[in-house]
Amino acid sequence: MLDPSSSEEESDGIVEEESKEVMAPQAGSRISPSRTSESSGGLAPSSSRSSARPTSPSPSAASEQEKEDLGKMQREEEDRKKKLQLYVFVMRCVAYPFNAKQPTDMARRQQKITKQQLQQTKDRFQAFLNGDTQIVADEAFINAVQSYYEVFLKSDRVAKMVQSGGFSANDCREVFKRHIEKRVRSLPEIDGLSKETVLSSWMAKFDTIYRGDEDPRKAQQRMTASAASELILSKDQLYEMFQNILGIKKFEHQLLYQACQLDNLDEQAAQIRRELDGRLQMADQIARGGKFPKFVSKEMEAMYIEELKASVNQLMANLESMPVSKGGEFKLQKLKRGHNTSIIDMGQEDENTLSKSDVVLSFTLEVVIMEVQGLKSLAPNRIVYCTMEVEGGEKLQTDQAEASKPTWGTQGDFTTTHPLPGVKVKLFTESTGVLALEDKELGRVVLHPTPNSPKTSELHKMALTKACPDHDLKIKLAIRMDKPQNMKHSGYLWAFGKNVWKRWKKRFFVLVQVSQYTFAMCSYREKKSEPQELLQLDGYTVDYTDPQPGLDGGRAFFNAVKEGDTVIYASDDEQDRILWVQAMYRATGQSHKPVPPTQVQKLNSKGGASAQMDAPISQFSGLKDADRAQKHGMDEFISANPCSFDHASLFEMVQRLTLDHRLNDTFCCLGWFSPGQVFVLDEYCARNGVRGCHRHLCYLRDLLERSDNGNMIDPTLLHYSFAFCASHVHGNRPDGLSTVKVDEKERFEEIKERLRVILENQIVHFRYCFPFGRPEGALKATLSLLERVLMKDIVTPVPQEEVKGVIRKCLEQAAQLNYTRITEYAKVEAEKGQKDLKDPENAGRLVTPAKKLEETIRLAELVIEVLQQNQEHHAEAAVTSSGDQSAFAWWTDLMVEHAENFLALYGVDMDAALEIQSPESWDSFPLFQLLNDFLRNDYHLCNGKFHKHLQDLYAPLVVRYVDLMESSIAQSIQKGFDRESWEPVKSLTSNLPNVNLPNVNLQIPKVPNLPVPVAGLSVNLPQMPSFSTPSWMPAIYDSDNGSGTTEDLFWKLDALQTFIRDLHWPEEEFAKHLESRMQLMSSDMIENCVKRTRMAFESKLAKASRSTDFRISPSICTMYNVMVDAKDQSAKLCAMEMGQEKQYHTQIDELIEESVKDMIALLVAKFVVILESVLAKISRYDEGTLFSSFMSFTVKAASKYVDVPKPGMDVADGYVTFVRHSQDMLRDKVNEEVYIERLFDQWYTATMNLLGTWLTERMDQQLHVYQLKILIRIVKKKYRDFRLQGVLDSTLNSKMYDTVRNRLTLEEATASVREGGMQGISMKDSDEEDEDDD
Repeated sequence: MLDPSSSEEESDGIVEEESKEVMAPQAGSRISPSRTSESSGGLAPSSSRSSARPTSPSPSAASEQEKEDLGKMQREEEDRKKKLQLYVFVMRCVAYPFNAKQPTDMARRQQKITKQQLQQTKDRFQAFLNGDTQIVADEAFINAVQSYYEVFLKSDRVAKMVQSGGFSANDCREVFKRHIEKRVRSLPEIDGLSKETVLSSWMAKFDTIYRGDEDPRKAQQRMTASAASELILSKDQLYEMFQNILGIKKFEHQLLYQACQLDNLDEQAAQIRRELDGRLQMADQIARGGKFPKFVSKEMEAMYIEELKASVNQLMANLESMPVSKGGEFKLQKLKRGHNTSIIDMGQEDENTLSKSDVVLSFTLEVVIMEVQGLKSLAPNRIVYCTMEVEGGEKLQTDQAEASKPTWGTQGDFTTTHPLPGVKVKLFTESTGVLALEDKELGRVVLHPTPNSPKTSELHKMALTKACPDHDLKIKLAIRMDKPQNMKHSGYLWAFGKNVWKRWKKRFFVLVQVSQYTFAMCSYREKKSEPQELLQLDGYTVDYTDPQPGLDGGRAFFNAVKEGDTVIYASDDEQDRILWVQAMYRATGQSHKPVPPTQVQKLNSKGGASAQMDAPISQFSGLKDADRAQKHGMDEFISANPCSFDHASLFEMVQRLTLDHRLNDTFCCLGWFSPGQVFVLDEYCARNGVRGCHRHLCYLRDLLERSDNGNMIDPTLLHYSFAFCASHVHGNRPDGLSTVKVDEKERFEEIKERLRVILENQIVHFRYCFPFGRPEGALKATLSLLERVLMKDIVTPVPQEEVKGVIRKCLEQAAQLNYTRITEYAKVEAEKGQKDLKDPENAGRLVTPAKKLEETIRLAELVIEVLQQNQEHHAEAAVTSSGDQSAFAWWTDLMVEHAENFLALYGVDMDAALEIQSPESWDSFPLFQLLNDFLRNDYHLCNGKFHKHLQDLYAPLVVRYVDLMESSIAQSIQKGFDRESWEPVKSLTSNLPNVNLPNVNLQIPKVPNLPVPVAGLSVNLPQMPSFSTPSWMPAIYDSDNGSGTTEDLFWKLDALQTFIRDLHWPEEEFAKHLESRMQLMSSDMIENCVKRTRMAFESKLAKASRSTDFRISPSICTMYNVMVDAKDQSAKLCAMEMGQEKQYHTQIDELIEESVKDMIALLVAKFVVILESVLAKISRYDEGTLFSSFMSFTVKAASKYVDVPKPGMDVADGYVTFVRHSQDMLRDKVNEEVYIERLFDQWYTATMNLLGTWLTERMDQQLHVYQLKILIRIVKKKYRDFRLQGVLDSTLNSKMYDTVRNRLTLEEATASVREGGMQGISMKDSDEEDEDDD
């Protein structure tokens, strides 16, 4: 801002140019500055008399338009004048504050976000989500940002909050921080990485995204500068602010600044004294005239006068407490309140008489000796120096210099209490004589400076001594005598009075300020610190006067008049007189402002020639400023008496304009003024007597109007002003005023009712008035304010039930409103989705049950989102900042009721949607799961009204579904086993429930459909597709498992149980019933499956071959795997920690074990039968049989001529091949190792026992060589193969094996001595046999 004093030349130019263009017809006419700006081509008159006439006659319509335009111009002119007058009062408050200070403890306001900045923020976050930034982030952070972007940044409520001016960057950050805290807490723990570290890292990334490409240092500098301007403002900044607020132009401010002498603290203090004196006189006039405002009680009229005088006395005390030396400066410390009654009561003159000792002045003198001229008599090398002293003080000496160059530039500082001190400067030279005791004085000069003396260096002729032959010796020096702060003016005057200065004589006068209200006119003699005579100016009035006859001396006269006394003064020139009159005018505090006679002559001459005395006056800046201000029409605003204005209406205007300016600045103020604005408004109220209740009533009205217009207003601010007004209206004297006006009470009641309506409306629209809990704590403050508004007085608290009743009613309306909003939003979403269809018109007309259900599920998602946001962002009203329960602990209960009402409204639409669903459709279960998962995790809504209604609605549906599924599964088992081929299939059971199957917008397991119609039921159950292995399953499982029927059975049971389990039925008893029923159903189904599998196994073996051609088929292995699966599934599907079910599950396990034992026994028996068939074949070679003798003779005879193959080895090889194939098949296809080991053990033991029994029966017979060879082959291979299959040595080396081995070894030894021998076949192990095996 420019220095106001620097605009003098510019203002002069403007004035001169305007004076050429316009001639004022009357002295009292005024020219509008707003019409004289450079941008304006012409000037508008201030009255109708000077308005331009139409150039040609016009119709009545045109004349009406002209009247309207003229009226509009007049109103604008009146408004401009009012603002100029108001700006004068504001300027004076800023220039010399003595009641208020700029507060330093106000909450710091954040920069608000504009629409453009919000869009820029959206673009930055969208760029991050698109991967267009270089910010590295994990998936969890990206998901959090995605949710924040979709839910918060794109919300219409945030856009509305930005439009209201109540949204800051800090709000963005706090919402994101609260948004991610739950997410971070739900993340799994990581060793070495705390969740606080994750949270701080995420916030740093958020700041990087939000900041974008901006330089953080520049942003920090902007924040620092804005924060400083928000904390405290200089005077120039305050002037500039209120120029913008009131629409004052720069040159207007400069004119007013100079004319009001705002840089002259004495003038401002005098102006305050005059204003306070005028307010006292106004109070006396009100008391004498009886023109009191209308109060609620007649007794308050006397109290009103006392309050007016007390407020003025308080202001006087405040002014008196201001230091005289530093008046008007901004001080951050608290102002002291004085109680000097002798000064406040202007009538007690005797007690306020000053003595000469009370008037003490202290001066600082600077004496600078430059050089001496005319020193010619001394030799050039002689040493000279000067001394200086103030009479009555110490003596100082300069440095030494040669006589050829006597220059010094030495400064001496002195302090004295003499207004007319004597300063002596002497010139010395060093004595050359041997006996000289002191140096020789060459000359001296004695000066008597005053504060008005020139400050520049001057030549003074020195008085010479006899020792100096030079005749024209001069010394160049400068004396600067400062002006103490309590010395307001000084100079020589002629004076004459009755009680003091009784002789017309020229004296040196000093106007001394002893305190803010005490001034004295003192005359001094030279070298005296106390005044010779003094006149205390209390009660005097100063004014210009004509020359007095008979008084010789003096040219320009003025006087100070008081009842019974007149003192006449005269100065030697007009300029000095004006300065003295202005200084004394400030000191007396008189209401009459003296006008120089020359100005009166100029005004009366109407532009004619001025008096001869105008020439020196034109050089005086004060008159020059006043003259320029007069030409611009500013003098009426400057000279206006503040006491004659209605400051209540003026303050109302300036407060309203200040509020508008504040709401439109760059800060998110929520209606709070800045510290500088608070300071100016406080000072204005105190200085001009604006009642506190009126101030806050106007403030409340303005805030409520801005709130109605869409601005965000802090309810805490409303609470503060409302509490002040309520306290005042009910007589609690918040500002010390006991009187209550009828107007104040009526306005308070009106605002109270209006505030109640607005608060209730805000609670109804709490989601939109306080979106996402912003501003922080606003909802809680609104509840607190509503409670205060409902109070009948300031003492009796309103019953809690009454407050709860009002808020309950508001929340009921809020539920209706919120549900209407989300249904409209869902409808818009649906219509937007239809645009993507090929035939959106026909699709919109056809509302199918499936589509209605889909819309209901989407609406449920929105309902849940709203309730979650309410809990997250709007439940803080029940908790204090420290986490304790606040006075609004019942808010939680009301919010629960609100949620139930909200859900009840949704329940109506949900019931309607479910009613039109087909009884054969089960697609509505995802709706239950969605709602139930939310409700059961909410402590307050779990098993509430809506939750119980939901259970009652779905419980019959669940029971019916389970009944149908049970019948369907039972039928599928029956039909499946009848058609079962026992071909192995890939397993689905152990992994399928963990796969996310498709559903309606939800990732929850799909409800399994019924596979076949149930006999005897009227419903047409949907067919489940026949079981087929998904394409992704071979990559997971490579081994075969059970049959198609059993796998289908186990999948259905598992899916049904998963479905029931995922329902998470909230009612414990019904949930246990469902669980128990699922276990029992699974037990029955698995039992049926096991029995049918065992029967099929037995039937399969009965039909199989009994020779070595028998091969283990995959179907047999599948049956074993069915048992394995049945055992695994029974553990999962039938296990419960309850008595009957646990026992039932044990029975299933026992049944499976028995069935497995039977199946193993049947298979072992089959293997034994096959071995018996082999032994039957070689039994024909038993000793003593006809076939044995015939075969032996034939072989012997034939072997003489050809090589005869070894008989019986094909039998042995066939059996060995059968055994190995069976072992490999079982090992490869059966998935249970325990069953395989058990089977192999029993197989080995049973066959070995069979061989032992067979040999025992032939104990008395010698084995035929062919029998021996076959048995040796079979036994050795069997032993080796079963050992390779993992049969234990204890089983392999049984007693029966030893018996068989010993018998065969003995037979081998006997046969080896026979003709032909064993031909290499032996019970002994050898490498050759191993090679043969290979």
